[in-house]
Amino acid sequence: MEDAGDSARAGGGQHRGAAEPLTNHGVETSLMDSVMNLSREFFNQPIERKQKFSNLIDGKNFQVQGYGTDRVVTQDQILDWSDRLHLKVEPKEEQDLAFWPDHPESFRDVLNEYASRTKRIRDNIIQAMAKLLELDEDYFFNRLNKGPAMARINYYPPCPRPDLVFGVRPHSDGSLLTILLVDRAVGGLQVQRDGKWYNVQTTPHTLLINLGDTMQVMCNGIFRSPVHRVVTNAEKERISLAMFYSVNDEKDIEPAAGLLDENRPARYRKVSVGEFRAGFIGKFSRGERYIDSLKI
Repeated sequence: MEDAGDSARAGGGQHRGAAEPLTNHGVETSLMDSVMNLSREFFNQPIERKQKFSNLIDGKNFQVQGYGTDRVVTQDQILDWSDRLHLKVEPKEEQDLAFWPDHPESFRDVLNEYASRTKRIRDNIIQAMAKLLELDEDYFFNRLNKGPAMARINYYPPCPRPDLVFGVRPHSDGSLLTILLVDRAVGGLQVQRDGKWYNVQTTPHTLLINLGDTMQVMCNGIFRSPVHRVVTNAEKERISLAMFYSVNDEKDIEPAAGLLDENRPARYRKVSVGEFRAGFIGKFSRGERYIDSLKI
């Protein structure tokens, strides 16, 4: 979801695990400002109004969509200092509007419009990546087609002890591709490279493109998904919007056959989307990377 400062460059070995800032992307600045302002307005409402869209059914049964925090898996789990609103935007027929805020009134329409624009960006990027890897142009597209697209809006309130807790703990994304819109005024995003953490500069109206663990497996490690985190701020709130694009549930996740030969064996084992998703969630709660367990 962020940029470590250097572009991934072709030529021998693995590409650097760094996401890239994208400008001239075709999304109007007014639309980007609108979706962020409406999201901030939702989070600044009284808790009673936000709880109408809670991700806890009957106050205890967690499900992915809705307002709240991430799943609590273990009693000793350290929670992130953030709230989030997690919504499925694709496929359109699977949108569950029971979890989509009805206030602000224009929130639903604006989020759908924003999602339609980032989807076009997604398609352009994955087709370009397929060409770069000398695969069929639609290789990644065919595996994403009708796959879930999730919008996750993250809200980080001011934290009295930013030295003790993260906004989001260190992790890599499980998606094939993530498109991130960050707060235009408040930073906090950091990416890890060679064991060190680097701040990601805040640039208004720039989208950050991040490759996820699914892409790392499918390109057999040629591109790597960066480990990143969000640090908290003692004085200012912060907001971000991530669009996660994942493989169709009916597909498997495995290295592309066109990238393998006797000199380039598969580095990861084949896994179903369901197994990948369950493994990712379990490892994330413990601060571990599921992709490491797939290595051959």
